[in-house]
Amino acid sequence: MTGTPEEESVDTLRDGTRVLVRVVRPDDKDKLVDGLERLSPESRYRRFLRPVKSLSERELRYLTEIDYTDHYAIGALARDEPGRPGLGIARYVRDPIDPEVAEAAVAVVDDSQGKGLGTVLLGHLIEAARRNGIHTFRAWAAAENRSVIEGLKALGAKLAFREGLIRIDLALPDRFEGSPMQQALRAAASGEMPVEPQR
Repeated sequence: MTGTPEEESVDTLRDGTRVLVRVVRPDDKDKLVDGLERLSPESRYRRFLRPVKSLSERELRYLTEIDYTDHYAIGALARDEPGRPGLGIARYVRDPIDPEVAEAAVAVVDDSQGKGLGTVLLGHLIEAARRNGIHTFRAWAAAENRSVIEGLKALGAKLAFREGLIRIDLALPDRFEGSPMQQALRAAASGEMPVEPQR
């Protein structure tokens, strides 16, 4: 997947679900609204680090009208379900001060969590980031989330604490497939390591 709006791929999750993975397009606003409604309040808080009930028109434009270089987003759709509902999304936004760093986030609707979808999306996101000259993903998590801290430390993440939040900087592997990062994320998704996708 090169990051152009026309390209897509099909991936199979651990439970056999086939997902269509493609870049987010401007006409995906309704899918984002539907996906947000399918996130529990806890999942919404983990993604946005604040309570979110809905997205404004301005936010929807920001999240779907992207340039695929400095702001990149991919989504997973249920390949074999009517209407192909959205199951998850991953995005990065390049840091304007340090262009080799991007803030990254992954969100998966609650009924699709634990199947490896977050890992699939992150793998595609890392490939796009590397092609676009990004070498580090930055994310934020609540400071009390000790399981996230320990899991990311094991991956070599650099952590900084600020006002109840953890800033996480994680160097991207040259190749995601077979990397320690992929193995750790697979373990997390299967429940062997309690790490959850964060913003």
